[in-house]
Amino acid sequence: MDIVMPRLTDSMEEGTILAWLKQDGDSVAVGDELVEIETDKASMVYESDSEGVLKILVAEDETRPIGETIATVGDASMEGTVEGSSPEESSNGASRPLRDDDSGRDALADTHSDLAVDELAADRDHRIMASPLAKRVAEDKGIDLGSVAGSGPNGRIVKADVTEAATKSRPRSAPVAETRAPGTGSKSTEAKKGGVETVELTRLQQLISRRMSESKATAPHFYLRTEIDMSRAVEVRTAFKEAAEEGEAVPSFNDMVVKATALALRNHPRANGNYRNGQVELFSRINVGFAVAANDSLVVPTIGDADHKDLREIASESRRLAERVRSGEITPPELAGGTFSISNLGMFGVRGFDAVINPGQAGILAVGEIAERPAVRDGKIVSAHLMEVSLSCDHRILYGADGAEFLAEIKSNLEEPGLLA
Repeated sequence: MDIVMPRLTDSMEEGTILAWLKQDGDSVAVGDELVEIETDKASMVYESDSEGVLKILVAEDETRPIGETIATVGDASMEGTVEGSSPEESSNGASRPLRDDDSGRDALADTHSDLAVDELAADRDHRIMASPLAKRVAEDKGIDLGSVAGSGPNGRIVKADVTEAATKSRPRSAPVAETRAPGTGSKSTEAKKGGVETVELTRLQQLISRRMSESKATAPHFYLRTEIDMSRAVEVRTAFKEAAEEGEAVPSFNDMVVKATALALRNHPRANGNYRNGQVELFSRINVGFAVAANDSLVVPTIGDADHKDLREIASESRRLAERVRSGEITPPELAGGTFSISNLGMFGVRGFDAVINPGQAGILAVGEIAERPAVRDGKIVSAHLMEVSLSCDHRILYGADGAEFLAEIKSNLEEPGLLA
């Protein structure tokens, strides 16, 4: 039976083999974990749905489109080696050197994938419990696993632990000096820049670059801006804090923006849609994604059915998802299915900005800081807590009036936040 590159997320077009969890020629049963695959959003383990002898056809670090055969599971007479490798290299890649960009996988590494391959038997002799992926990263970076504290179950060391240890112990690298052949003339403009350090992008960063470039190149963006008086929202949040029990999640201003946007999407279905092949797809569910910065990358977990959740539920879920992003435990299902996105840079003191639309969505809301500034009310200058927002729209789906009405409803919802609870 053919094992093909599976579609693990709704936007996945191709996947990369991170690690084979069985060796070529191994017997596998239904439910055995076969391979760890990196998608456009995370890495996860794929389980066998058949039994027999495994024949690996695609080596680790190779990328294949969804639907292409990467291995077969058949009877014991099957023989062969990994495509493009010698027989000695057709195992699970234990001797494979890690590439430089492997270190960037921690932003989206599924910790469950680390834990899935259990080599406790080999570890017991040394009293060090670590996943195979963590061991390979430690070997590549020269990290002594005995000095690393494990955050996995029973103190097991996972990849994120090794990456963190490497970051703390790594000295700043010196810039690579430019060299020029003698007699090539006066200093050029490039030479005046001094030393140059080349930084390789991780697979995730490369993916983000490609998808954002595609978005700007294919979706005709236009932008609508407004200023929202968050004074009442400040009062409501203060009341939430005073009424909250110890340990209870208090809704943040971003949680309020999520709920206000979700409610507005109910009345503006085109904003909750996508342009595809000359047609507009309207999604029945309202799943709001919110951008989270993690390890030099940007991850967008999704709050499903945000219009049906109250503020406390949204607060609890958004914190849980953000923590899983930063710990590297986020999984593809928690990132999939977004129908609209929000990007908030207010916590960095940014007053306003324009965001790039996530492919497959009609728009994205960019949120700036809340600052106390003068405002005119009934002919008088008063102090108000103001917040700038910008709505990026795909002009193939939303026209100016559509976007303006949608943004006006978000503004209205936030200026009367008692309706959000």
